[in-house]
Amino acid sequence: MVRRLIAVAALAMFAAGCGYNEIQAGDETVKAAWSEVTNQYQRRADLIPNLVNTVKGSADFERETLEAVISARAAATSVKITPELLEDQAAFDRFIAAQGQVTSALSRLFAVAESYPTLKASDAFRDLQAQIEGTENRITVARGRYIETVRDYNTLVRSFPTVLTAKLIGAGVKPTFQAREGVGEVPPEVKF
Repeated sequence: MVRRLIAVAALAMFAAGCGYNEIQAGDETVKAAWSEVTNQYQRRADLIPNLVNTVKGSADFERETLEAVISARAAATSVKITPELLEDQAAFDRFIAAQGQVTSALSRLFAVAESYPTLKASDAFRDLQAQIEGTENRITVARGRYIETVRDYNTLVRSFPTVLTAKLIGAGVKPTFQAREGVGEVPPEVKF
């Protein structure tokens, strides 16, 4: 009888310390943080058609820049966002690369728009620019939260003793954001 009680107590202590529930909670927290990131990317994608239509109203606007924004948005929205995206580093990297192209194309559009005073003076353009800039800030905050959440989760699944449970249930590390190649290598040229 005493041996049974000791065995049950040992099993209960192991189950409490195995980290299964912590891993599940961490996984759900990572998914929630990722959902916020994708929501902000979707918000930006939803604003782009209005921005494109507003810019098209400026008849002499550079077509190449506008087409770059349109094609970057199309590429970014064609990447399927599935739960498996967080388990596949290559798919995650493709998604992030596509979003980076949108960011880059929008930056070029806003830079070129500086040369078009009538466009810059348009209330619709200014409002959309402010909304997109606000969304870019939201994306940055959501990505920061995601990075913190993934750091905590990855630490959990790689630490002893929860690493044993993680391996047993197939819980691996989650991908996180990396700096894009080439960013910051060449300082921007500033002309006055």
